[in-house]
Amino acid sequence: MSPTSRHILAAPAWPYANGPRHIGHVSGFGLPCDMFARYQRMAGHKVLMVSGTDEHGTPIQVQADAEGVTARQLADRYNGVITRDLLGLDMSYDLFTRTTTRNHYAVTQELFSGLLANGYIFARTTKGAISPSTGRTLPDRYIEGTCPICGYDSARGDQCDNCGNQLDPIDLINPRSKINGETPVFADTEQFFLDLPAFTDVLGTWLKQKQGSWRPNVLNFSLNLLDDLRPRAITRDIDWGVPVPLDGWRDRPDKRIYVWFDAVIGYLSAAIEWSRRVGDPDAWRAWWQSDEAESYYFMGKDNIVFHSEIWPAMLLGYSGKGARDGQPGSLGALNLPTEVVSSEFLTMEGRKFSSSRAVVIYVRDFLARYDVDALRYYVAVAGPENTDTDFTWSEFVRRNNDELVATWGNLVNRSVSFAARNIGEIPGPGTLTDADQQALARSRQAFELIGGHLGRSRFKAAITESMRTVAEANKYMSDQAPWKLRESDPERMRTILHVVLQLVDDAKTLMTPFLPRSAEKVYRMLGGEGGWAGLPRIDEVDEDGGAPYPVITGEYSGVGRWQPAPVRPGTPLAPPEPLFAKLDQSVVDEELARLREQG
Repeated sequence: MSPTSRHILAAPAWPYANGPRHIGHVSGFGLPCDMFARYQRMAGHKVLMVSGTDEHGTPIQVQADAEGVTARQLADRYNGVITRDLLGLDMSYDLFTRTTTRNHYAVTQELFSGLLANGYIFARTTKGAISPSTGRTLPDRYIEGTCPICGYDSARGDQCDNCGNQLDPIDLINPRSKINGETPVFADTEQFFLDLPAFTDVLGTWLKQKQGSWRPNVLNFSLNLLDDLRPRAITRDIDWGVPVPLDGWRDRPDKRIYVWFDAVIGYLSAAIEWSRRVGDPDAWRAWWQSDEAESYYFMGKDNIVFHSEIWPAMLLGYSGKGARDGQPGSLGALNLPTEVVSSEFLTMEGRKFSSSRAVVIYVRDFLARYDVDALRYYVAVAGPENTDTDFTWSEFVRRNNDELVATWGNLVNRSVSFAARNIGEIPGPGTLTDADQQALARSRQAFELIGGHLGRSRFKAAITESMRTVAEANKYMSDQAPWKLRESDPERMRTILHVVLQLVDDAKTLMTPFLPRSAEKVYRMLGGEGGWAGLPRIDEVDEDGGAPYPVITGEYSGVGRWQPAPVRPGTPLAPPEPLFAKLDQSVVDEELARLREQG
């Protein structure tokens, strides 16, 4: 690494293993994080991108019961489906794993024990909502009723979305189960709680230091939560989850650490698993304990509270830094997030994505019909970065045809085709004119500007500037018109083509974080050897002879660098295949009809 290299943890949220992913999911947590990670690697930093499938909790158990399978069988199925979905999106995970590993159980239990030892976890008897038909705990979010504060008739057991107040299920008027509509029974149950109020002051100090660096919507939401922090139950009456690591509890079939507590620990447990898999068990510490390390967590806005309040509180408590102080656990003190990067929601044709209502475009179905880079481009340029946005098929087709095909694809095709037919190789430059030098200078300057946007997770600004740079290259070629010089001034023609191909090569680099697969194609068109963009793969692994499971990983250390690289005169060129496929307008009607049929 260079002296300016940094250790950067890129942490996309963990997809829940109860079904395939749709494009609404990946537009928030997945693709933005991958664009960020790819840029940081190209900038020379040591990036660790880890995540996996979140596989515990009542929703999995309920769905497994309905399908007549075990919770583990359901989790196994969707772990495989989601892993393939994310591979298809070219997500460059160093490790995409799962929460049902022995490693994850051990790390979760270690954090539980450290928090308990420092006094930030306590036991309390409370009224738990029980399903009369199954005898299982009903999670707060699986109970609806009338809000006792504002009268809203669809308040959840943890919060009223109408007035914003936090609630307990027993507070609701006429509570009902969202699973089957039955009225829950409230019974005494002993559970462990995380003492979130013990972190109010330290969280407030930490969050206020983020003014100007976090997205305002994330910071303001997080600061507003501080005055209403309550102890939060971290165990449930359920048999599917991480065992409680205490005598008298660990062997009980009816008590488990609950999913919201163990899921966020996955970022740490995945880093530890990655370290073991690469043969250096302590490698994770460079990202989690160095004062110079940085960590960026990516998710949709419904997940902010877990990443800006609860996970930081857990890290602080384990490190002995809450109101009761304490000592770090056996893993040592752990770093807080550098930034919580939250996206807004993506809707589809004016409606909220809903698998149950068939308002959905699954990743696997999308990729069976369209180019992955077309989706990645749409998310970058029109995704829900700062505001809720609507995916429409007409806008997808327009951006694919007018921007990807007609601008970037056109520049590559016309320049490489013309040079291949008329010269057969990348020509060397002759004397450069002012116009040539200005075009090259603008292209070089784009790296700093676009890199600055990417480093601050401003993907829309970054891709817009990248496409503007491509448009300028197109204009340069049109203005210089090398096709007019075949006979009259072939040397000038060769110089123009040298400059254009340099602009294409620069643009390929600028586009790589967004469009890695097509950038790889352009790299090879221009004579590149070896890998350029760093594409992931699936490996089948196991834990000490246990059942195998798939993980996403890859070799990304040899990826291209975020800087202009001179094209090599004399490199043979061949007429290229089109970089992107133009879509017929009939696609819009076909997809809308498919959506109507699903509904």
